[in-house]
Amino acid sequence: MSKQPWVLALTGAPGAGKSTTARELARIAGAAILDQDAMTNPLVDVVAGLIGATDYDDACLAGLVRPARYSCLARVAADCVSAGVPAILVAPFTAERRDAEQWARWESEIAAVGGRAVLGWLRLDAPELRRRICERGLSRDAAKLADLDAYLAGLDLEPPRAPHIVVDAAAAPESQARHLRAALA
Repeated sequence: MSKQPWVLALTGAPGAGKSTTARELARIAGAAILDQDAMTNPLVDVVAGLIGATDYDDACLAGLVRPARYSCLARVAADCVSAGVPAILVAPFTAERRDAEQWARWESEIAAVGGRAVLGWLRLDAPELRRRICERGLSRDAAKLADLDAYLAGLDLEPPRAPHIVVDAAAAPESQARHLRAALA
């Protein structure tokens, strides 16, 4: 592993296995896991209640909380880097995936604190996403399941427009983690 701590931004569609892959990579690489949902959802729930939003995909809610959610990730990642600890960030990173300039800004922010930002993309096709979302049965998927075809049709399953590590999300989590660890070395 490089002496410069890496910060892996792990992206992929909901249900691609970001959290599972992050846990396995953290185990074998000694990295911290910074999961956006775990870090910020309790506060997002408060904001949602204040504005009457019932779905995290609500555009008004997302507009209010997105900048703060990513700022939380960046700040805690900076703390990890300053302690010499690699970090795995689990979040959609939608804007950063779609816009190379946005990703470059994220890279600069991590570099400014002495880290090396890397984008990892869990590639998974729509039929496998369908199976996983149906199988996992999470309450947060209720709106998706109400019209799963429309939800899947609206997903951006294209690769990131910024440099990234491609991970076959259909592979076993252990295999995905070994692939990522080798690419990060």
